[in-house]
Amino acid sequence: MFWNLAINLILSLFLARGDFAPAVYSDAPLIALKPGAAAVELAAEKGAVLSAQDHFFLFTKRADEVQPIASITKLMTSLVFLDSNPGWEEIYEIKENDKVEGGRLNLFLGEKVKVKDLFYTSLVASDNGATIALVHSTGLSEEEFVARMNAEAKRLGLVRTKFSDPVGLGDDNVSTAREVALLAKAAFDRREIREATASREYNFTTFTGVEKKVESTDYLLFDSEKNSFQVLGGKTGYTDKAGYCFVSRLKDGNREVIAVVLNSVGKNERFKESKNLVNWVFNNYDWKKDKLF
Repeated sequence: MFWNLAINLILSLFLARGDFAPAVYSDAPLIALKPGAAAVELAAEKGAVLSAQDHFFLFTKRADEVQPIASITKLMTSLVFLDSNPGWEEIYEIKENDKVEGGRLNLFLGEKVKVKDLFYTSLVASDNGATIALVHSTGLSEEEFVARMNAEAKRLGLVRTKFSDPVGLGDDNVSTAREVALLAKAAFDRREIREATASREYNFTTFTGVEKKVESTDYLLFDSEKNSFQVLGGKTGYTDKAGYCFVSRLKDGNREVIAVVLNSVGKNERFKESKNLVNWVFNNYDWKKDKLF
């Protein structure tokens, strides 16, 4: 056990200095880079791949540099909401103070919907207004809610992650590729968030009978190429300063990873880069049952 901890500490120090994927030793099933594996290129400014089962990073690129994370913020919002949920079947009426600039508007002033509809519209469509309405449905002020978001970040050990609003429009909502992966791990571990972020679309009806349909901003869910992996969930984000961002959880057999791409150059490139990165990890790492010690 002592030697395992010592090796992991040394690897962590190297990870902080370089952008490469090391062989990993742990008390969990051994994950090792195959001999002769070629390096992977990531065009995005920052990135990371986390082994979802045992919390080891298989790839990093500038993964500890702080930057805005845009709508990836909504993963933390949804986590905090689940601890303050007034009830999925509760009816909420859209109010004037639920209006937020930016993004497509799916809900309108005076419409009455279930809290569950707000939750899914927030995560599936990344709807800013639905997200603010979700926050207001808890009875907390936005300031109180954001304080809980920052407290949850602290509880999760995300020391470089800070929030100033629950939507992600502010450039003061910041994190790193490494901490986004850890945040996503905590979020995707919750069944409600996992199911919402894995939905290609969500259909619901307002209290007055208006039918609504929202589609996911996660284009990997619509990918027509035959992939060896399965998409278990994902969350997009974009602002001018954050660039195009994406975090996803993917599975190949019994192997699961969380991939983060921050500040990609294009809307579609973030998905292509995520696929390339994840395919490289699955093709170049061995998940072994035996242990080194």
